[in-house]
Amino acid sequence: MTDSILTMKGIVKDFNGVKALNGVDIEVARGEVHAICGENGAGKSTLMKVLSGVYPHGSFDGTITFDGKDVAYRSINDSERDGIVIIHQELALSPYLSIAENIFLGNENARAGVIDWNKTNLEASRLLARVGLDENPATKILELGVGKQQLVEIAKALSKQVKLLILDEPTAALNDDDSAHLLDLINHLRGQGITSIIISHKLKEIRRIADTVTVIRDGSTISSFPVEDTDDIETRIIRDMVGRPLDRQFPDRTPQIGEEKFRVEHWNAYHPVDTTRKVVDDVSFSVKAGEIVGFAGLMGAGRTELAMSIFGRSYGTHITGRMFKDGQEIQARTVDEAIKHGLAYATEDRKRYGLNLIGSITVNVSAAALGKLAKLGIIDRHREYAVAEEYRRAMNIRTSSVSALTGRLSGGNQQKVVLSKWIYSGPDVLILDEPTRGIDVGAKYEIYGIINELAAQGKAVIVISSELPELIGLCDRIYTIAEGRLTGEVARADASQENLMRYMTAARSEGATKS
Repeated sequence: MTDSILTMKGIVKDFNGVKALNGVDIEVARGEVHAICGENGAGKSTLMKVLSGVYPHGSFDGTITFDGKDVAYRSINDSERDGIVIIHQELALSPYLSIAENIFLGNENARAGVIDWNKTNLEASRLLARVGLDENPATKILELGVGKQQLVEIAKALSKQVKLLILDEPTAALNDDDSAHLLDLINHLRGQGITSIIISHKLKEIRRIADTVTVIRDGSTISSFPVEDTDDIETRIIRDMVGRPLDRQFPDRTPQIGEEKFRVEHWNAYHPVDTTRKVVDDVSFSVKAGEIVGFAGLMGAGRTELAMSIFGRSYGTHITGRMFKDGQEIQARTVDEAIKHGLAYATEDRKRYGLNLIGSITVNVSAAALGKLAKLGIIDRHREYAVAEEYRRAMNIRTSSVSALTGRLSGGNQQKVVLSKWIYSGPDVLILDEPTRGIDVGAKYEIYGIINELAAQGKAVIVISSELPELIGLCDRIYTIAEGRLTGEVARADASQENLMRYMTAARSEGATKS
């Protein structure tokens, strides 16, 4: 008989009459890594918030048994006292405090109100060693990369005598090396008897690390099965997530490529703080009407810096170079100028830069093109609402009303709002930076369809992505960039992950290589 550390039965949670969870059942064995999969909005994060006390006992129906006893948590503090610690996708660290201060924040080593800093730093060092992070405990969080910050969060969890560690999309913002290190750490913690629940869209990582998978769809448990008993684990997860097999990862598309729409020549940009460091180095590229062009590069290669410096010089300093649209040179010295010239940039960080999370869907959709809705400086609110409703239907944004707060939408639906905002601005050139980051496979397919439709309308589309299969499956041509400089230009027919990676890791050269 399985030794279960957690059992949740018949969990029902609704928001204003809309059921987010509709009788979810889940059982987690002691010492295992248990993956929870589902499309954005399926109820995964809601379920974990019910478990951890973010949604307190009494605000949902159903029962929770943890470590052999029925529990009724009314706050996160209640669940943490029992050894349940949740690490959210948006890390909850204070950037201006040290590693040690963050680890023991709210759980200080103090006597009579005085913190014992020697003990604090010593304990922090021990915990950092346990997660494999070689950093001085006095280092401020803002000096660490995202991968190291994730390890600090786990060290913080270990300081609370964690029995069940919940990680929500733990590798979503990590590069391959940091992701591999994190997965190795989770595996190591399993060896120490710590149970983990991972919410993830990365099916290859689930196959590598998980013992058991539970799939949730539309707020209900669809299946739960051991990974080792399933030959084609990815196919089964996808089928259970979306309710149908996804035989093709990318929608069919027949490119209709026209004349050159957009060209950049000899573009240069320097870091906004360290103005001696060149982050974009003599880059030239072009995109044709109806063409989808990809940019591939390792983290820090300069892809986002290039895109943002082009889009109204919203990143960088000492920017030089020329831009042409439809054969005519244009100036885009501000974001407003860039929009007026028909450029649009959908940021990789939609929550920080792309959306007003405390604003409605209506407010977000109209944000980049308020001039189209105003007369004599007064916005037509009825028209604004109608436009948002039109995009809600066209983009299949899953919500009952465009008056809903954008911050309450799933990641996939938030991304559709970002795209709606820029499409409504009427652009000819769209730069999409990591357009499917943190989005499940079903929502990805929908986003790919939207990108294909934009290209079919004759728009020039630039896609920046860290997922090489995505670029290969979506783009007509792919540029590679390393250390701020183009290193290759690869046609779709010649694109492979090995070929692209060779260019992405190439030494700096005088010009891009075509293949």
